[in-house]
Amino acid sequence: MNDIITFEDFTKIDLRVGTIIDVNEFPEARYPAYQLTIDFGVLGSRKSSAQITTLYKKEELLNKQIVAIINFPKKQIAKFMSECLVLGAVKGKDVMLLNPETKVANGSIVS
Repeated sequence: MNDIITFEDFTKIDLRVGTIIDVNEFPEARYPAYQLTIDFGVLGSRKSSAQITTLYKKEELLNKQIVAIINFPKKQIAKFMSECLVLGAVKGKDVMLLNPETKVANGSIVS
């Protein structure tokens, strides 16, 4: 288990639901990954790099809702600027995206 955080620490994390609206190969990434563009509704769209190529084909990801942290600082990955962190459950080397059971509005808060 990692370090214990307070509830106040947790409330600083801005978790939102968004819909993937564009997916591109990312051959410059150190590990196989996709470049995603995600629509967060009134918050606009953000880009993210995601190492999810073992479980997902590009066409399966389009219009898929996901959960992401949107208040991390931007991170340069090769020549790509990642603007949010897409969340997933890790099993071995595979990452399975976290998503709502039913469709919700883009930008919805996850608590």
